[in-house]
Parts: sequence; C-alpha cells; structure tokens
Amino acid sequence: MMTIRKLASMKGRSRLRKIALLFRQCSVSGCDPHYLASLVALAEETVGEVLDSDYDTAFLTHLIDGTHEGDRLSLALLDAYYLLSAALGETVADWDWEDEEGALDQGRRIILDRYLILDRIRSPYNVGSIFRNADAFAVKRIFLIEGSADPEHNRALRTSRGTVATVDHEVVTEDRLFEIVRALALPLFALESGGVDITTFPFPEAGIAVIGGEEVGVTPSLLRLCDASLGRATIMMGGTKGSLNVASASAIMLQRWYTS
Repeated sequence: MMTIRKLASMKGRSRLRKIALLFRQCSVSGCDPHYLASLVALAEETVGEVLDSDYDTAFLTHLIDGTHEGDRLSLALLDAYYLLSAALGETVADWDWEDEEGALDQGRRIILDRYLILDRIRSPYNVGSIFRNADAFAVKRIFLIEGSADPEHNRALRTSRGTVATVDHEVVTEDRLFEIVRALALPLFALESGGVDITTFPFPEAGIAVIGGEEVGVTPSLLRLCDASLGRATIMMGGTKGSLNVASASAIMLQRWYTS
C-alpha cells in the first residue's frame, strides 16, 4: 500500500486516480482505519485541486464517520472508486489485472507460440478489438501488413483497452512478412470462408493465423500459403448475413484455438 506521504507528492490528477485505485484496493483487501482516514482527507483536498469546487465530497466523509462498516464499508469504498473515476472522465474496466501504477499487469498474461497476421484490416476499431482478443487468448505477436489501421490510432487504443501495450506487434510490408513466415517455419492457416468448421479444425499447438480485411478477406498470395499448409478455418453460421464482423470472428476463432 502506497504511503500517504508518497501519495501526496504526486501531481493532482495522477494523485486522485491513485487514490481511487487505493479505495478499490481497500474495498477488496481492507486497510487500517487510520490509513483510510488519512486517505479520505487527502482525497477531499485533491478533489478541491483537480475538480470543480462545487463537486460534492459527502460520499467521502461518510467513509470514516462510522455509518459504514464491514460489507457496507467495502461497497462504499467501491462506490468512491467509481465516482472518482467517473469524475476524472475515465471508463472503468472492473476485472482488469493492474500493477501498482494502475497499468495492465503484463505478468498475468499467458503467452503461447501463436501469431496473428492482420491482412489489411482498415478499421481502427477492429484492430483495437483484435488486440484485446489477442491479449485474452495468449497470442505472442501480431504482424500488421502495411495498409492496416494504425494500432496507435485513438480509436484503436480506445477499443484495445490498453492491450496495444501488452501484445507485441510490428507493422511490416508484405515482402517482409513472407520472410518472417519462412523464418518462423510454423503451420499457417486462414480465418476464411470455404474451409473446415472451426469445431473440427486441427488447430496447431504453435502456429500462425491470418485474418483478412473487412472487404476482400485474406489476399490471394497469403491464402495460397495457408492452403498449402493447414488451410482455412471457417465459422459456420445460420443467419441472413454472409459474414461476421472481423473482430467478432477473430474472438470466436482465438477462443477455439486457445481451448483446443
């Protein structure tokens, strides 16, 4: 638990964000009443520095006035975390594993010898979502062929929810990608129509999956490489649409691969 002195030395918004995280930590693990009293006092002082002077801090005072104990105190601390995070304009991800600085804890990730190739995926929203899927399902590295949306684009960062920083990645030319694929010497498959149902597809322990762009899918040169290796994994559907959103499709495929 960070000391009050060290906490007080931080800059305004960073200090208030850390205070919010400490309220959440106290909610889960408990904390010394004297520490909590000092934390609440610092929170009220910091709110005055960072937020509108009219911001109501009554919910903070109630944390130490004896009206909350046990489970009620735990819930009140959690409320304080959410209220302060909202006041700072932050979207809260309840179940993220975070380090002491509030960043995603990369040490929690399982990483397998599995790679993704994003073959000219144009939407930054889709790129960001695929990074989040890759983080969840143990992908080691993502190769983005030039022409794909930039993973550092604001919209990609928004949907990635921090996972652009947790999943190793590289933007490459198509020629460079072929060199990398040859060097890795791993089985290759495409997430594409016209292949084997993913429920029976022979997913490799280690391998490379190619995910094609929104309009044309996997490009012919890469599709030929896949067909010469493991082929195509296909998601069978029963609706009126001919395909799924590429980020949704990647999530389904990666989960099947992860549990295969």
